[in-house]
Amino acid sequence: MKTAIVTGGSRGIGEAIALALSGEKIKVLLTYQKMSKKAHLVVKTIRAAGGEAEAFPLDLTRTKSVYAFAAKMKKDFGPINILINNASFCQEKEPSKITDKDWDEMLAANLKSPFILSQELLSAMKKKHWGRIINISSIGGQLGGVRQVHYAAAKAALINLTRSLAKVSASQGITVNAVAPGLINTEMIKKELHSKLGKKKLATIPMGRIGTPQEVASAVCFLVSNEAAYITGQTINVNGGLYFA
Repeated sequence: MKTAIVTGGSRGIGEAIALALSGEKIKVLLTYQKMSKKAHLVVKTIRAAGGEAEAFPLDLTRTKSVYAFAAKMKKDFGPINILINNASFCQEKEPSKITDKDWDEMLAANLKSPFILSQELLSAMKKKHWGRIINISSIGGQLGGVRQVHYAAAKAALINLTRSLAKVSASQGITVNAVAPGLINTEMIKKELHSKLGKKKLATIPMGRIGTPQEVASAVCFLVSNEAAYITGQTINVNGGLYFA
């Protein structure tokens, strides 16, 4: 049985990914920051369906916490085959009001931590000559942001990190890809959808609707599968046609 880490697996896209991977007979180690009850409910759901899962607290804005988590996973579960860097947070602020703390925490959660986890887990993947790393970016990293410039910058950098890691890992049977969701029906975008800018963005989606977490999870499951073994360094857009690349 393969083992996957899914950061931010307690709700939204992360929850959908955790459930979908468990349906593919993959052991899921999901993380949460504050949503302990929700995370353990996801674990309970997976186990009730015959799957294997565990939940762990993790603060991605604290570097020491990320290193400690990676060490614990390797010690307790052996080689990790699949890493889904999903956990994220966004923050709406005018660019002039973004503080040093806002900037540092945004990049720590959305860029630095995915790199650290990839760095820590890649060696075991290389020994097995098989591995999957999938970074959940965002359409904001492609289009830029107006009230989320630090979020958009971090997600754009995550796409380039994906390409870079793909180049150095491809010869060893490891694929590294990104999935860039558009407007997805999660708690994280509820506030945005009620804003004037959010409503305007919603009206421009060619498919005429927002996406579901399950649709993003389906893309992740494909990239994890052996059928996607020749796909690496790519960004798969799941956005209803809102952005074409």
